[in-house]
Amino acid sequence: MGPVYQHAMCNILDTDSAGSIDADEVRLNLERARMTFRTFKTAMTAGVAVAALTVGCGGAYATQGAAKPTVVLVHGAFADSSSWNGVVRSLKADGYPVVAVANPLRGLVTDAEHVRSVVDGVRGPVVLAGHSYGGSVMSQAADGLPNVKALVYIASFILEAGESTAELAAKFPGGELGPALKTLPIPLSDGSEGSDLYIEQNQFRRVFAADVPEDVTALMAAAQRPITEAALEEPATKTAWKAVPSWNLVTTDDLAIPAEAMRFMGERAHSHTLEIKASHAVAVSQPDAVADFIIQAADSTLG
Repeated sequence: MGPVYQHAMCNILDTDSAGSIDADEVRLNLERARMTFRTFKTAMTAGVAVAALTVGCGGAYATQGAAKPTVVLVHGAFADSSSWNGVVRSLKADGYPVVAVANPLRGLVTDAEHVRSVVDGVRGPVVLAGHSYGGSVMSQAADGLPNVKALVYIASFILEAGESTAELAAKFPGGELGPALKTLPIPLSDGSEGSDLYIEQNQFRRVFAADVPEDVTALMAAAQRPITEAALEEPATKTAWKAVPSWNLVTTDDLAIPAEAMRFMGERAHSHTLEIKASHAVAVSQPDAVADFIIQAADSTLG
């Protein structure tokens, strides 16, 4: 029984001061209840926003609090949207709408255009979270979008205009991803040849996901999505983090992006920074911690 119908039905049981019930009054109130319920269903079908209702007979109708922002997740290289599954589960359990974007991994500007089109289609405020190269993309994508209220970088890149992902990955010592990559030639639309990059499967767990169970990393390695070499070398032209508040999760056991590089980028962006002992694949190994960090950013938009 819906709350509107239940509220109306409560009137059927109203009695006079002596406690008696008039049969004609009962029939009248029952018809009113049915009419109220039909009106409610019609309004919902028409897409009219309806306030939350209390279900107790003695309760008054009450409006809901501010709607939670939609969290849009952007994965990075050598992964796909399923890498966010545990994070999505936690966020949805806390009542957040979530969209995990399929990042094309073909070129920084074109990838950003794709993500921007997804964010453009979301009604209401958005918290945009990116992992690894996904951070490079979201900084470009979110520039000038009024509905993006927070940026969350998860073991990620926060590029300045003119910088490339590859440049920042090599800026500080400690990264071991480069030697673990293999290159495969791919044809480009203009007839020239480009390169796709993969992590060697026998190196995947060590350099990318050392704190993830072996059976899981074996699947991740086999299903990894490549990124073009050109995407990693393409310089950023937009810096949304200069106008939008940002959060930066630093993974201290990361062999793909040195923690020192993440600290440097977070300090430059004046991000709210948290450090966590985890590999690069923190969204897989510690999804609840990642979700909690994203929720911190999301809560800031509700003030």
